[in-house]
Amino acid sequence: MQFKYPELLYALFLLLIPIIVHLFQLRKFQKEYFTNVAVLKKIQLQTRKSATIKKWLTLLTRLLLLAAIIIAFAQPFTSKTDTFNAKKETVIYLDNSFSMQAKGDKGELLKRAIQDLIETLPETETFSLITNTQSYKNTSIKAIKNELLQLEYSSNQLTYNAALLKAKQSLSNQTNTIKNIIFISDFQQKNTDFNITPDSTSTLNLVNLKPVNNTNITVDSVYVSKQDANNLELTVVLKNNDAAVSNIPVSLYNNDNLLSKASVDVNGQGTTVFSLPNNQIIKGKISIDDTQLQFDNTLYFNINTPSKINVLAISDSNADYLNRIFTEDEFNYTYTKSNALDYSLFDAQNLVIINEIEALPISLTTALKAFSDKGGAVVFIPSDQGNLKDYNTFLQRFNTTPFNPILTSQKRITTINYSHPLYANGVFEKRVDNFQYPKVERYFPQNNLQASSILQFEDNKSFLSQKGNLFVFSAPINDTNSNFKNINLIVPTFYNIAKQSLNTATLYYTIGQNNNYDVAINLQQDAVLTLVKGDNKIIPEQNYFNNKVVIKTSDLPEQAGIYDLKNKTEIIQNVSYNYDRSESDLTYINLDNYKHITISDSIANIFDTINNDTKVNELWKWFVILALGLLILEMLILKYFK
Repeated sequence: MQFKYPELLYALFLLLIPIIVHLFQLRKFQKEYFTNVAVLKKIQLQTRKSATIKKWLTLLTRLLLLAAIIIAFAQPFTSKTDTFNAKKETVIYLDNSFSMQAKGDKGELLKRAIQDLIETLPETETFSLITNTQSYKNTSIKAIKNELLQLEYSSNQLTYNAALLKAKQSLSNQTNTIKNIIFISDFQQKNTDFNITPDSTSTLNLVNLKPVNNTNITVDSVYVSKQDANNLELTVVLKNNDAAVSNIPVSLYNNDNLLSKASVDVNGQGTTVFSLPNNQIIKGKISIDDTQLQFDNTLYFNINTPSKINVLAISDSNADYLNRIFTEDEFNYTYTKSNALDYSLFDAQNLVIINEIEALPISLTTALKAFSDKGGAVVFIPSDQGNLKDYNTFLQRFNTTPFNPILTSQKRITTINYSHPLYANGVFEKRVDNFQYPKVERYFPQNNLQASSILQFEDNKSFLSQKGNLFVFSAPINDTNSNFKNINLIVPTFYNIAKQSLNTATLYYTIGQNNNYDVAINLQQDAVLTLVKGDNKIIPEQNYFNNKVVIKTSDLPEQAGIYDLKNKTEIIQNVSYNYDRSESDLTYINLDNYKHITISDSIANIFDTINNDTKVNELWKWFVILALGLLILEMLILKYFK
């Protein structure tokens, strides 16, 4: 039992007054003598005994009466908390991630949770609510009812730790408050754990919503598996996380027109292949029918008309091998000698190759550095007759290690950096340890610790390295000095360097990841590119260079689909965005491992528990009734007790 005004209990010391009065009676008795008092003495003895009992009963009832009145004024109560009529603070985290599309006993988990909140919370009760996309501070269910009913699923989910931190930040710093945090989620297993540490300032309550079925089939990915002059093969990967499923229909659309259908058996993973005509613009969509999660039943992709990459080779020696690599179907290849170079050509290029020219004048070095700063890529191949001072001035302008004097010593190229972007995507089916090593007869030693090595000599010195947009060979690759041009490694090396100089859009991008791609376009000053899908218009982050624009996106756009990339009203190309598939795996956290936390599968039960914990039973009325009863008892004692 607790008291709202415990300081009033000091009044109980006043009970000493009636005790003192009863114990020390101030009245003096006078003796009266009678002739024959034998009978009176007997009566007097009996009367004194009755009077003593009556006196003590009266004292007891009066003490209890006064004590009951004092305790009633102190307002006693019982409660599981230590505060009386304390202010309550409640913060609710409502998970509206895609995994909450799963079906529970009464429909989709999120929709059912919203309905339960509306039915459980009193309309006037104040609370704060946060979702993965929105926050409502000190509101009521009546105020946000319409917003909750229209709440959409979000691809941008907070981690549980971030949601808990955000919920705690929504609480006030007041001490005399009862603070409750309620998590409403399916508690899907994420990449990060849910770390719950004991907190004496607030109470964490978990509402664990469970689907009735954990089986989910998803369109996981799409990629071009084969391509020739006429057709390309598009491989579709389906995944599921439970029992094998047979004959899943897969549909391929172009602009909502059905192109083809296939049937796939999925046991963990299944694939199917569609054939499409090459060099045709495709606004594609892969679709399946699955009754569990809906967001991963569709995957958008697009195939645009490929942009040709502009390559300029500056060479005073034979460079026919470059002409064979940079073919007309994919590249605009230009060749010029150093003495006939027009620097204005740089403005239209994506890649410039310095191929074994002996002298690098300061003007050329400055122009190449400015070209690189604007996003262009530069490949530098030295000449064995080159001016070392010019070369090192050039390298130092690019903040990379200069060459040492040329050495006449045969070296083999023995190490390939397979993880480098030039070779990471399908160049090698497997790592080769015993291939025919290319070699050089003369080279410029370079201890290039500032750059990333792509190919290395047997002594671990770099043969080809990269520093930003600069690719540096440390040896000439003409037929006299090296057999590198006779090794099939030369084609993917130069081809991929050129491809990276203009990072064209891929089949699709994932919302929430750091995506960037280049658009080959010359924009007027202050012009911007926009992503448009219906009424949805987005201006992405973009950096403008001479002949291209670099587009960067992350959390935007928020909606999956195929977007038109526009310059004003002109459609430049299409870009596809899809939701992250990480939530397709319906695997959940085992909450049994979390101790000292209230866990329930029902929103109503959680609120009942909170209300019972904070419920106050006021007892002062009972003490008033007790005081009245004692008063009546005292009156009866005084009247009828003889």
